Amino acid sequence: MTLRYATILISYLTLMTGCASPSERQKTGEEAVRDLLMTQQMAWNAGDIDQFMEGYWKSEKLVFTSGSRIRKGWQATRDGYKKSYSVETMGHLSFSDLEFEPLGTSGMMVLGRWKLEGLSAPAGGVFSLGVRRMKDGWRVIHDHTSSDEPKD
Repeated sequence: MTLRYATILISYLTLMTGCASPSERQKTGEEAVRDLLMTQQMAWNAGDIDQFMEGYWKSEKLVFTSGSRIRKGWQATRDGYKKSYSVETMGHLSFSDLEFEPLGTSGMMVLGRWKLEGLSAPAGGVFSLGVRRMKDGWRVIHDHTSSDEPKD
């Protein structure tokens, strides 16, 4: 009887791990989310907002907050970026001081700083992200970004 349960368990685990790509199975949640952020950073620095948006959950339930605005939905978030930025005004994005807090096996909270350089005046601030593992990889489901106070 024990051999039968062991066989069933092994079959189940094999099936479940087979659903993820080999590269995703080998990465920890933190590594995968760090890769997601670096991919977004590279897309931003290439001036590609559409590619940058691939890191977000394509859902009307996506929440993006910045300043006093709350945007709901992937399309509204994309439209906000497109309205606010052009290739000439995107600058060079970098992330730093990243902290990762796992939320079970399929969620992650990320805290960090962002910086835009190469503009008439550098900009930066802090962000917190809710990130969830989806069928197609990790995606940002909630983004709260704020800007640093202007320096006198």
